[in-house]
Amino acid sequence: MAGHSKWAKVKRIKAVKDPRRSKVFGRLSRDITIAAKAGGGDPAMNPRLRTVLLAARDANLPADNIDRAIKKGTGELPGVVFEEITYEAYGPGGVAIIVKVTTDNKNRAASALRSTLTKFGGNLAGAGSVAFQFIHAGQFLVAKAAATEDALMEIALESGADDVITTDDGYEVRCRIHDFDRVSHALEKKGIRTESAEIAHIPTSTVPVASVEAARTLAKLHEALDELDDVQLVFSNEEIDEATAAAAQN
Repeated sequence: MAGHSKWAKVKRIKAVKDPRRSKVFGRLSRDITIAAKAGGGDPAMNPRLRTVLLAARDANLPADNIDRAIKKGTGELPGVVFEEITYEAYGPGGVAIIVKVTTDNKNRAASALRSTLTKFGGNLAGAGSVAFQFIHAGQFLVAKAAATEDALMEIALESGADDVITTDDGYEVRCRIHDFDRVSHALEKKGIRTESAEIAHIPTSTVPVASVEAARTLAKLHEALDELDDVQLVFSNEEIDEATAAAAQN
């Protein structure tokens, strides 16, 4: 089991969503603004915006917030200019990390990210140093209660998805980036709710973490990265077994 697997992260975010609702709303609003700026304010003509709006709906982002964010992106309302940046880094023990940032001040974002990594034994890496250890693909997570494996396999075949992976937590559907919108539509049409739907960096290999202390440090690093205002998404390749992960939580 991945100690910081995508499923584990989804569960942790759900657990802390209410206390951090304002931050979740802020991140979603940024995503909506950027998507609208890149592809226009009509979800029917903008697959990226449509995907973000689904996440906003699941998070109960108020309609007024959504409307303002779209209008800022299309220029109908004034707003700050956000920039998307992908950083590559190493965590303690050589764990590979990719951090997606959305910011109106890249110097502030880089400084905060560098400081946080250093505090927990990590460091920023040069472009290409880490990315080769991940594949860039569409990723949908579906709880077992939401669909059967056969139903997902049928959708995968019809929509052009590459793979359906079954785990103890649920199902993971992967697809090429340019097929993301088609797969998303197919799942929605069948009434299958996803726990997560995004263009992800998925590790092709993992770094085993056997030490409880190292696992605890990595957990603290992920929490600290999640707390940074400019950080949108974090992907990493550590592998922690059940016993070590449980011990690290104590």
